[in-house]
Amino acid sequence: SSYGPIGSLYRAGPKPFFTRIFNPDTYDQAVLKYMAQDGCDRKEAQGNMDAFLDNMQDWAYQKGEEQKGKYKKDYANANMSPKQVILSTVWGVGVIYFIVNFAYTGVQGGMFSDSFHRTMEILGVNA
Repeated sequence: SSYGPIGSLYRAGPKPFFTRIFNPDTYDQAVLKYMAQDGCDRKEAQGNMDAFLDNMQDWAYQKGEEQKGKYKKDYANANMSPKQVILSTVWGVGVIYFIVNFAYTGVQGGMFSDSFHRTMEILGVNA
């Protein structure tokens, strides 16, 4: 069992998501290598690879702690409770809406246009 790029986005954020979109072969090779080295299934390997791509220092620290016999983090199911999925979705939609609205307003002659024209006036350039 495995999961797609959206699963990576929910579990570990945008860095592993974009890696899966733009470098799928490299990602798959890394997952297969992790599976071979650790002897785990694909879902666990993907979870670990996503965590590694998101923050390799924290992932390495966690692996070191696990080798000392401490808590083993379940990266395969991280952030996948229904409540967390809903919160992440609402947050993501809100952020995307804000960015798109900000860009659209700037392009359509809003705040960027006024600032640009004032700057050109100060510089004495006809815009």
